[in-house]
Amino acid sequence: MVSRAARILVTHLVFLLATLVCSAASQKSSVDAVLDSLFAVHGFREVAISPDGQRVAWVEALPDANGAPSGDSAIVVTSLASPAAAGRRITAGSGGPYQEHDIAWAPDSREVAFLSNAQTPDQLQLYVANVTGGSARKLTSLTGSLDAPGWSPDGKTLALLFTENAPRAPGPLEPMTPPSGVIGGKVYEQRLTTVDVATGRIRQLSPADLYVYEYDWSPEGKQFVATAAHGAGDGNWYVAEIYTIDAAWGETKSLYRPPYQIAVPRWSPDGKNVAFIGGLMSDEGSIGGDVFLLPATGGEARNLTPGFKASASWLAWRPGGAEILMLESLDGASGIATLGVRSGQITPLWSGPETLSLGWWNFALSLARDGKSCALLRESFSEPPEIWAGPIGAWRQVTNSNREAHASGGKVESIHWSNDGFQVQGWLTYPRDYDPTRHYPLVVEVHGGPGAMARPTWPSTLFDFTVLSHEGYFVLRPNPRGSFGQGEAFTRANVKDFGYGDLRDILAGVDFVVKNLPVDNERVGIGGWSYGGFMTMWAVTQTHRFHAAVAGAGIANWQSYYGENDLDQWMIPFFGASVYDDPAVYAKSSPLNFIKNVKTPTLILVGDRDGECPIPQSFEFWHALETLGIENEFVVYSNEGHLIFDPEHRRDIMRRTVEWYDRHLK
Repeated sequence: MVSRAARILVTHLVFLLATLVCSAASQKSSVDAVLDSLFAVHGFREVAISPDGQRVAWVEALPDANGAPSGDSAIVVTSLASPAAAGRRITAGSGGPYQEHDIAWAPDSREVAFLSNAQTPDQLQLYVANVTGGSARKLTSLTGSLDAPGWSPDGKTLALLFTENAPRAPGPLEPMTPPSGVIGGKVYEQRLTTVDVATGRIRQLSPADLYVYEYDWSPEGKQFVATAAHGAGDGNWYVAEIYTIDAAWGETKSLYRPPYQIAVPRWSPDGKNVAFIGGLMSDEGSIGGDVFLLPATGGEARNLTPGFKASASWLAWRPGGAEILMLESLDGASGIATLGVRSGQITPLWSGPETLSLGWWNFALSLARDGKSCALLRESFSEPPEIWAGPIGAWRQVTNSNREAHASGGKVESIHWSNDGFQVQGWLTYPRDYDPTRHYPLVVEVHGGPGAMARPTWPSTLFDFTVLSHEGYFVLRPNPRGSFGQGEAFTRANVKDFGYGDLRDILAGVDFVVKNLPVDNERVGIGGWSYGGFMTMWAVTQTHRFHAAVAGAGIANWQSYYGENDLDQWMIPFFGASVYDDPAVYAKSSPLNFIKNVKTPTLILVGDRDGECPIPQSFEFWHALETLGIENEFVVYSNEGHLIFDPEHRRDIMRRTVEWYDRHLK
């Protein structure tokens, strides 16, 4: 017979269990509500202003039936004379949805070239359409990857980057092709290709063994300047050189072999020089560095911005060639400035706590022919992305697609602290319903890279800790040494020092927040993706300061990683040598060599086809935690690369992340 005391105990346990279940259900619905609002945000993939500055075209990301990103997109054009009017869709088909993107305005501003799969569902092709009406004209019937169309100055030819018979979408962030058969066989090169607009005649110009990353037409249209490298594209961007390519015969000449990475090569208006951005960069597309000038005949490159306390992410020549316009990563925020080519004088035009871009990770402007007007996407922690256009700093809003979107997190402040002689910046997000009489948990979100920067962006659906602010956390996004935003010396300060100085910068930031705000020092967590995933794995082997960790696409062992990833060339500038020449410098920064220090419960997340941070790295870390009896959870997402594309996978990542921190910090 059950005693009365036992019955009371069982009743209390049932009540407690019901309370916990209800609480969990409530939390899940709260997190899902935030994610629903983020997925509902109208997405823009590209923005382009016409050369005459009269129109703007953009690419809208189209949702699926459930409101999640579908991969399809549509092109819209509007006149800046009446930006409030509905834009006109430019398409190669009727109905849809299709994948339509990569806008390129003709020099006369009457036509746009673009890529579309409207008539060939499994293959993009190149089309041209008049912006005032009429059907689009198909120019190509190619098989493979097409990218980055660009008109010749006379409007008679289109160039593009073409990878014939490419087995997958190019780029290190995409899911890798599963290995099988003979390894190290055929290399698929992205070649500079021209298309005659009148006849559709195709010419592959660049050599078959050279991978071209970027290009720019010369002012007279007889040459190209390009960044390119021999070998596989994903891995060799880090050793790319500047080449000229003859537009008639394809003759290719190397102009410059840089000591570090290069990007955004641009001809001067008189054709005598090439400007480009050079610096220590860890990811193709994540651009930051100084501005250099190179004679178009070759020779030494001259640094125009020595001692620059920001990082240039994009540049363009102004008419006349006396000035270069720069977009800057500046102390965690954005800036626009002109650079005097002869004087080196930098004149700020605009700066603010916003992110300026042409779409995801493309931190650039679309500049009209006059060098004064531009189009761009503007967004911040509190303002969702919208398209703006007009004179620099006096833009007018073109779209109002996200007027219903509201920030789900608390207020955000730019904070600074000192460490090891550096002034370090970071973004601190407060809990949504902040009460200064309460004490809160804090989670540190470490950005990827390391050549990148935590920016003031509208929250993303991919591993964005703003949702934690909604759930009652402080969130610190630091920009430690190695980040962009404070000049090349700061960016290079973690060379051969991964995990040491940068972790000290992060810990000093935690100390600053704990000292000045009501944060419970016993409820501090850390998390990150990519380099942030490495820093998370590293941090829990170096300190017991963090009581919960989430490591996304991390790196546990630099020595084994060197032979596993698809882009090993990126490591040599940071470590000073290959792992075969100096294994010790890799060993000293490998979390696995300090694994017995770990006490922190850790959630591990990764895509199964990640080429940047391959799945064996996460397996090594998970296996060690399992062997040592450290609380952990390990989740692998199928058919995903370094980025996670499937909306349900993104939801699962954020649900698990919030639940993990709640379990250990609340």
